[in-house]
Order: sequence, then structure tokens, then C-alpha cells
Amino acid sequence: MSNLQISVCIPLFNEEESLPELHAWIKRVMNENSFSYEIIFVDDGSTDNSWEIIEALTKEDSAVKGIRFRRNYGKSAGLFVAFEAAKGDVIITMDADLQDSPDEIPELYRMIKEDGLHLVSGYKEKRFDPLTKTIPTKLFNWATRKMSGITLNDFNCGLKSYDHKVVKNIEVYGEMHRYIPVLAKWAGFDKIGQKIVHHQERKYGVTKFGVERFVNGFLDLLTVMFISKFRKKPMHLFGLLGILSFSVGFGIAVYLIFAKLMWQAYNMTDRPLFYFGILAMIIGVQLFMTGFIAELVARSNSDRNKYIIEDRLN
Repeated sequence: MSNLQISVCIPLFNEEESLPELHAWIKRVMNENSFSYEIIFVDDGSTDNSWEIIEALTKEDSAVKGIRFRRNYGKSAGLFVAFEAAKGDVIITMDADLQDSPDEIPELYRMIKEDGLHLVSGYKEKRFDPLTKTIPTKLFNWATRKMSGITLNDFNCGLKSYDHKVVKNIEVYGEMHRYIPVLAKWAGFDKIGQKIVHHQERKYGVTKFGVERFVNGFLDLLTVMFISKFRKKPMHLFGLLGILSFSVGFGIAVYLIFAKLMWQAYNMTDRPLFYFGILAMIIGVQLFMTGFIAELVARSNSDRNKYIIEDRLN
């Protein structure tokens, strides 16, 4: 590791108005606290002048670094490449829309370094988002608490701090940025805390939250829980379900054969139960074969985090 204390990682998409103000705010906080730091802006294929502004900031301030995607990949992709590039001892993530306050950074840093936490998640107790965003967020947080056993009030808050070991040992893709605390816990980094942080109204632009992110987020929650339990041994799930299904079907077949031999009063194929038993055995075989295929996939290399970087400023 370098001698940098903090890496601030900021994925963004079309935030040209807020970038100069955000940079000045972070710089002031860092200088007031005498932190050594870097700011990593990841432009996720913006169509406005965000990249030109980042280029200007890198020339003005040597602590600013920029990464630019050729196209829009999503927030998780931005965090993934920022985590790869980060050199600080503590990693701070925040959104670029000025709704997260850089004034929270010193305490987030202290909680990692002095309290010994692996991850600290911000909790926006008072929010200024529209109901179309706050209601889905509450549902996500409730479901994630129940399924993961992690008692955080706000998993999706962009303002978080991490020990550098955490971000170097987890893989973020899809909409998984919502569930980084879950990924961290399953990677063995279970010292997770939270801090009430100030939330501000959006000053520029419009929210990027949409219905598709609600659906994708729920599906990724199921993916996280599945991967956490069965990533290394998918056969333990599919094989078990396959055996149960096949056993039910086979049991039905044995019963029908026995009944036919004993009473000979009907044709087995005339009974709906016969077809149910055949279907159960077929599904059982398919689930078992799915387990074998999943085992092969789990042992192969994945290219899901291969992103085309158009430009990089160090």
C-alpha cells in the first residue's frame, strides 16, 4: 500500500454541474484535517461535459484521478474499477450529486482506523428523495436485513467507508453495489457499523433511479444470497432438489405399479397421478444435470467485470 490515508471513489453519470463544487468541498475537508488523499472520479459514459471537467480538475489538482468508460455500465462497474485503482488505507465512496456530505469523511475514517470496523455505512435518517425512491429503498433494506442478518438501516447509501482489505477482496457487478455489506460479510469482513449522515436535496440534474433499478436490485438480492451459500458447491442445492423431485416421482411410479399388480382394476396411464410422477422424475433429472453444469461454470473463469476504459488520468 502507498502512504495515502484516504481514497475517495466517486462513480458518476452526467453530473457536470456538481463536480467543481464537490471537488472543492472534498479538498477543503481533507486540508482541514491534514489527510493525504486521492479522489478517483469514474465517468460512466456521460453524455454531457463531465469528462472535460474531470480533465480540468486533474490539471488543477494532482490528487484528482479520472477513469472514463466508453459506454454506460452502471454504478457497480464504476465502483469496481475505482476499488481496483484505489491506493488509500481507507476507501470512502460517495455519490457525485452533492447529496452526500464530504464533512462526514473524518468520522468515517476514524471509525475504520480507531474503532477497528471493516465497513461503515451511512444512514440517511432524514431523506429528501421523492416517495418513488424512498419506498423501494425501505423495502430493499427490510428484505436485505431479513435475508442477510446484517442490522443496517440503509444498505443503499452511497456514502460508506471501508478498510482497503475489504474492497480488494470483494467483486461488485450488476446492481451489487446495493449489497456490498452482504458481500463483505460473506468474505469474512463482519465488523460492520453505521453512522447517521446528513442528506441534502439534489442541487443539480435529476435522479438516475428508475423502475428497472428496483426490479434489478431485487433480482440481485436473490443472486447475492444464492452465491453466498452455493457459489462453490451449486450441486448442494440443485442436486438436493433433483434427488427430492426424482424420489417423489419414483415413489409415485412404484405405488402405481404395486396398485396395478394388486388390483388390476385400471390402466395406469388413465390416472393423472401417473403423469405427475413422470413429470417429477424428469424435473429431478434436469435439476441434477443443472447442478453438474453449474459446478463446471463455478470452476471456469468469469468475464463479467471486463469493461472498456476509454481514457485514464493519473
